[in-house]
Amino acid sequence: MLKKLFGFGKDKEKEIEKKDAEEEVEGSTDSLENLEETIFSGLEEEVIDKVEDIEEKDEEATNNEITGENEAVEGQITSDELEVDDISSADSNEDITEELENYDKEVEEVEDKEEKKVNLFERLKQGLTKAKQGITDRIDEVLKSYTKIDEELLEDLEEILITADVGVNTTMDIIGKLRDKIKQKGITEPIKVREELKSIVEDILTNENSTLDIEPAPCIILMVGVNGVGKTTTIGKLANRYKKDGKKVLLAAADTFRAAATEQLEIWANRTNVDIIKHQEGADPGAVVFDAIKAAKARKIDVLICDTAGRLHNKANLMNELGKVFKIVGREFPEAKREVLLVVDATTGQNAVVQAKTFKEVADITGIVLTKLDGTAKGGVVLAVKSEVDVPVKLIGVGERVEDLQDFNAKSFSDALFGN
Repeated sequence: MLKKLFGFGKDKEKEIEKKDAEEEVEGSTDSLENLEETIFSGLEEEVIDKVEDIEEKDEEATNNEITGENEAVEGQITSDELEVDDISSADSNEDITEELENYDKEVEEVEDKEEKKVNLFERLKQGLTKAKQGITDRIDEVLKSYTKIDEELLEDLEEILITADVGVNTTMDIIGKLRDKIKQKGITEPIKVREELKSIVEDILTNENSTLDIEPAPCIILMVGVNGVGKTTTIGKLANRYKKDGKKVLLAAADTFRAAATEQLEIWANRTNVDIIKHQEGADPGAVVFDAIKAAKARKIDVLICDTAGRLHNKANLMNELGKVFKIVGREFPEAKREVLLVVDATTGQNAVVQAKTFKEVADITGIVLTKLDGTAKGGVVLAVKSEVDVPVKLIGVGERVEDLQDFNAKSFSDALFGN
């Protein structure tokens, strides 16, 4: 029994050992299968990667071959087409960028100029406020008070123009032209006369030579006019303008007989940081101009501005002095552009016209500077000076500030005067 029992035990043990061995073999087989699957899986991925690399290289080689063929074809493009293709190059991109930057700068400069024009026009309108009140506002009142156009209306307009210092001759000319336009256009409404009047005024003031001509350098500007009209101030403002424009400016204090004239001009020279040529008080004006011309040539000056004798215009010795100055300029500086500007005070009315006529007899005046227009309601003197003296108005002063010395423009002046 015990034998059988123990025999059974051994058989059972062997059976168990056999089963364990089989399970171990089965486990090993599973491990081998897993290992085989892992190995083959890794190999498969590696093979796939290699295949993909080979395909990519083949595709790249194909593309390179195509690119090479394209480049060979492009190599036969004409020179004009090559210039177009060059736009994509770095150099061309830099050129384009530079051109765009230059364009932006040009746009900014144009905008600045336009803004400056607007600001100047507003200053002009403000400066002509009194003149507008004395002329166009009164004209508007008369036109509104009439229901039809007749001789009585024209007579009222004539009176307004004469009292505004337009001058008798110029006024008669304006009214004559106005009468003709009314007939030609069949105008019947009084208010429409205003636009025709503005057009006539603009036509009278328009002149092709109304701009200061200082190019090419060198240029000499001779300022003439009686004392007290703003001659020295005008010189200072012009010096400031040209200095800001980047020009080399030199002043000559040749008004040697007026007390403190040299000192006043020297203040402007220091203020605008420009050089000045001066002698002692009472010195010969011609000698000052002579030295100034020599200095201008030596220093390669762009603009030489000379303040000349400014005593009363009806004195013969003043005219003799001016004649001497002009001779020196003609002899010593013939290559220079020349502007002779007569400065007159707009507040003096018809006396400004008398001064202009007198100075024109002894000097080849190229332009007129009308100062202090902001201080008078009789702005019609602009018309009188232009039409009766037959010299273009080139500069007008409409205030104390530097920018209030403006280039004269017939349209801008008419627009400001008539409130447009």
